[in-house]
Amino acid sequence: MKYFLISAILFLLVFAGAPTFAEGGFTRKDRELLIELKVKMVEIDKRFDQVDKRIVELREDMNNRFEDMFNFFYILSAIFTALIVVVIGFGYWDRRTMIREARREAIEFMEKEGILRRLMDALKELAKDDHKMAEAFRKYNLL
Repeated sequence: MKYFLISAILFLLVFAGAPTFAEGGFTRKDRELLIELKVKMVEIDKRFDQVDKRIVELREDMNNRFEDMFNFFYILSAIFTALIVVVIGFGYWDRRTMIREARREAIEFMEKEGILRRLMDALKELAKDDHKMAEAFRKYNLL
């Protein structure tokens, strides 16, 4: 871009300044104009370099921000995954504990107040008179 600008300015100087060269040759004023043009071109080059440096800085800053954003997303996904695992584990543990407790309570109820308990008591009464029944109860540790 800067070389195009330099060549365009030189092109204009050559063709715009052609009549002056033909009349009086290369004058001191022409020399001063060329030196002034050169100084301005150096300033323009410095500005382009500053713009290039700024673009590089912005690109690095943008890359750092994207990296930080991705790290934040990784942290959020890890937290979400950990929470899901904990909730599912707690539900499984709670379900097992509740079923075990319900089973124990049901067995206790059946043993204390259920019809099975009364049936066992009746059979134990009969086993006092019937030796075969008493022997079968002893075999299965019911007496």
